[in-house]
Amino acid sequence: AKEFHEQFKVTYTAFVGLAALAHLFVIAANPWW
Repeated sequence: AKEFHEQFKVTYTAFVGLAALAHLFVIAANPWW
């Protein structure tokens, strides 16, 4: 199940990266925050 764990890690990293970008976009769109 090592391949599955590697794939999960890549997917999780991509998800966290997208979430971080989304939060940064919201913060940039709301400078008052």
